[in-house]
Amino acid sequence: MNILAINPGHNGSAAYLVNGEIDFYIEEERLSRSKYDGNPFRGILLAIHKGIDALVIGGTSKVSGLPWTGEDPYTALVRKFLPDIMVIDLSHEHHLGHVASAFYNSGFKEAAAVIVDGAGSRVEINYQEGSPPNVGFETESIYDCSTKKKEEELPYLQRVYKRFADNNTLSMGSDDLTMDSSVTIVKAYEAVSEYLGFGFIEAGKTMGLAPYGEKSKEIPNLFEGGLGNKNVLIPHYPAGAFIDHSRYPSLSISNDKKTLWHTDSSQLTDAAKNLAWAVQDETQTLVGDLIEKAVKITGKKNIVIAGGYGLNCVANYYYQKRFPDLNIFVDPVSHDGGTAIGLAKLVYHQNTKNVPAKLSSLYLGPEINPDLDLINIEELVNLGCESTENVKPSDVAKLISEKNTVAIFQGRSEAGPRALGNRSILYDPTDPQGKDYVNKVKGREWFRPFAGSILQEDFEEWFDTYGLKESPYMMYAMDFKLEKHGECPAITHVDGTCRIQTVTKKQNPVYYSLIKEFKKITGVPIVFNTSFNLAGEPLVESLQDAIETFGKSQIDYLYLPDYKLLFKATSQQTEEDSQTP
Repeated sequence: MNILAINPGHNGSAAYLVNGEIDFYIEEERLSRSKYDGNPFRGILLAIHKGIDALVIGGTSKVSGLPWTGEDPYTALVRKFLPDIMVIDLSHEHHLGHVASAFYNSGFKEAAAVIVDGAGSRVEINYQEGSPPNVGFETESIYDCSTKKKEEELPYLQRVYKRFADNNTLSMGSDDLTMDSSVTIVKAYEAVSEYLGFGFIEAGKTMGLAPYGEKSKEIPNLFEGGLGNKNVLIPHYPAGAFIDHSRYPSLSISNDKKTLWHTDSSQLTDAAKNLAWAVQDETQTLVGDLIEKAVKITGKKNIVIAGGYGLNCVANYYYQKRFPDLNIFVDPVSHDGGTAIGLAKLVYHQNTKNVPAKLSSLYLGPEINPDLDLINIEELVNLGCESTENVKPSDVAKLISEKNTVAIFQGRSEAGPRALGNRSILYDPTDPQGKDYVNKVKGREWFRPFAGSILQEDFEEWFDTYGLKESPYMMYAMDFKLEKHGECPAITHVDGTCRIQTVTKKQNPVYYSLIKEFKKITGVPIVFNTSFNLAGEPLVESLQDAIETFGKSQIDYLYLPDYKLLFKATSQQTEEDSQTP
């Protein structure tokens, strides 16, 4: 059974499943080069020629119909090529997509799923017969999951608790369902992100700033009794939320100074950094409480986590420390794009009764055609880039040890927001100036940290793992062991942590060899790893994207392991970029 599932909306995506295995997953922004592109038409076109038995439409609301036929545009496009396609609309089940992705990807036979999201599907709820329905957006959910039904009438994924929220709804509810108008966990993070001069969806930047702050009496509690403090937080469902700083002089900030500190660290205020610290601390504690609630309701020791908050790698490490007796799996594609994977796997399970395959790799981008890419390689030559043939990982490791930035492009792209060695920019983690230097190369804010990739066999020697045996998807910001502090300053955040990826030879042979060669040279089994893109741009998907990004950047080298080729930036390119303010 060939299933194409799509997520229309921000992080628009397409997941193509063949007999329970992910054939490819792609986010539309990688193809269209438009950040957060929500309409996965190009993803659909990649699947059409392969053959589709079912089209599953996710998202958070039903898409408007087209003239004449009334069909949504995605169904209409597919029917132009495959007129007898089965269409399943699950746009009213957004959280179910998150649950299914996390549960089936985990490989657990049974688990409790905890979903922490901004605003999922909009649902009407009748609490009392005869009264008008209340309307709210999904925000937090708990599901009891099993690969087998205990009773025939029960679903594989059974809702046991759900919270809805809206801007003006009355507070009401029961043990398993609540609704109110207070700001919820993710919306609080969005409110602080907006206050800091970022977009609502750029919570990762707020997470990066949080360790610079501390607990302060000048910052009011953002939550009271588990609910957003209405004196501080103003809801704006579904788009975001705001800080009501008019009530608190310590939070006042003029619009003309709102973003000055993004480029000038001396302009950073105590209010900004301490508010970021507060939202990280309070929200991760509340999600921990939800995990406890899930264990109490379901009795499960296996926990899977998804929803936008699942990308909070600081919080993920906090759960690992707080719950040493639980088996916790955080879906590495836990943002909205991952719901396409979940819904495809759920429909497969429901229709075939076969359990879909667990996640074994995030290298899920569409297969590339090496012959076609040879044309793009010629473009590099025409640009005057100096090329070297028969390049080995040891050659590249030496360049990195000499403080060169090396972009690596190989194989299939990574699913989700983390670069894992196929679409990465690599650097020397031991350079004390490395963070500032690479932030400048990428055009990012000064305070944002970088990740590292470590040989699997050295993982527990370098990090306090709290029982974790691996971190292949870079989902945890972990403490360096005390004796390793200062060894990798370029990837050590201000709080002594690093978002880390473990690498084995089986997972990525070339990348593993490169890190191993770097260890031979430096004694450090870690390389500095950041995504191959510039600020405000999607990760590169095609070789053409890689060439264009390389050509307009200050990156020193472009490494193409599939062709054993290495290209050095032209002197003219380097001179022009060095003059960029």
